[in-house]
Amino acid sequence: MAVGGNAIRGTRVGSGPMGEQDHGHHADRISVSYWDALGNETVRHYAAGLPEEEIPDIVDHPHSGLPAGRDKENPPEVAKNEPYKTHLAYVKERRTDDEAEQLLDEALQKLREKRGQ
Repeated sequence: MAVGGNAIRGTRVGSGPMGEQDHGHHADRISVSYWDALGNETVRHYAAGLPEEEIPDIVDHPHSGLPAGRDKENPPEVAKNEPYKTHLAYVKERRTDDEAEQLLDEALQKLREKRGQ
C-alpha cells in the first residue's frame, strides 16, 4: 500500500486551488416564498432583474404536491378533479332533448332515402 495520500481525492475537477471560496461569478437574485394550504413554505430564487409579472403567483410545492401561493394567510385551494365525462355527456350539455330528437329524425330520414325506402 502507498503511504502517501492522493492530493486530488475528494475535489471537483476545475475547482481551483484548495480553499478557494469564490468559484465563479454569482448573479444577483431574489428569493420568493410560497406557502401551501398545509402551511409548508418553499422558496424559489429568480434573477434580480426579472419583471414582477414574470414571477409566478402559484407554484407546486415540491414535498406536498399542493399548489403554493405567495400570500401566507390565503394559500391557494386545491382544484377539484372533475370526473371523466363521456362523449355523450358532452353532447347532452350542448343539446336539448328536443334538438337531439330532431337531429336523430333527420339522420334516420337521410339513411332511409339512401337505402331507397
